[in-house]
Amino acid sequence: MKIFIFPNLNKANCEEYVIKACEVLLQNGCSVYIENKYKEQFDRLDGVTFDSYESCILLCDVVVAVGGDGTILNCAIDCAKNGKPVLGINCGRLGFMASLEHTQIELLKRLVDGDHTHSKRMLISVDITDEHGRIVSYCALNDVVLSKSDNCKIADFEVCRNEQIVSSLRADGIIFSTPTGASAYSMSAGGPIIEPDMECIEFTQICPHSLFARTMIFATNSIITAKCNTCDGAYANVVVDGNTVYKMTNTDIVTIKRADNYVDIIDIHGDSFFTSVNKKLMQPLKELSGGDLK
Repeated sequence: MKIFIFPNLNKANCEEYVIKACEVLLQNGCSVYIENKYKEQFDRLDGVTFDSYESCILLCDVVVAVGGDGTILNCAIDCAKNGKPVLGINCGRLGFMASLEHTQIELLKRLVDGDHTHSKRMLISVDITDEHGRIVSYCALNDVVLSKSDNCKIADFEVCRNEQIVSSLRADGIIFSTPTGASAYSMSAGGPIIEPDMECIEFTQICPHSLFARTMIFATNSIITAKCNTCDGAYANVVVDGNTVYKMTNTDIVTIKRADNYVDIIDIHGDSFFTSVNKKLMQPLKELSGGDLK
């Protein structure tokens, strides 16, 4: 089995965890690839092949992302394009998409033995059309956020589904998320948690100027468009999976729909997502309540 290790060395102790993961995989007969730019940090590892990012993605059977959910997001779209499954090792705090904690790296042996399951995660495609009809396209595993910029006092958003207006509101921003992204920014803005294997598009408002704003769930055959009207000289940021990709003006249109491909997330334990919800979201409440919450 050929494994591409994709690390985030900005995470505390990540280098140590990468070395341990490589050792476990090599001991179990895997070929291990790491991107060239990390050769200085890991050149002492015997048996590791260093190559370009593009070559590592093409050559591998599985990508192992060592970091946090952001690390998985950074390689997920390329994994989907190339049909490569990804397994996450969490070095951070939450890690909803990661199958293993950094204390469980020995369990990588299950990856080699085939003792694991796969979770098929939908993506959403994002097309931004300007006033001249030019289109730039992106893809998201978590979410697409339209949020007013710092120089914008007022932002009015219009959201349509299949050309029918479903929401016209004043707000700090709006979020369109996949079920995977429902436990991220959307949840913080008041949206529900959705089982990540489901397929739908979630629409959540950020600080709406309304008493009755609620999250909406759209079917995957929906084609959703969003516009933003701002004061003169202002704009809205378009943020895809945490990366600001575009400054949106009154003449731009953002179109969101289900993408054609999927991300294949490997789960070593089975139901890792619900374990994370229970331990990382519910456990602090249980501790505060003295264990009364069941």
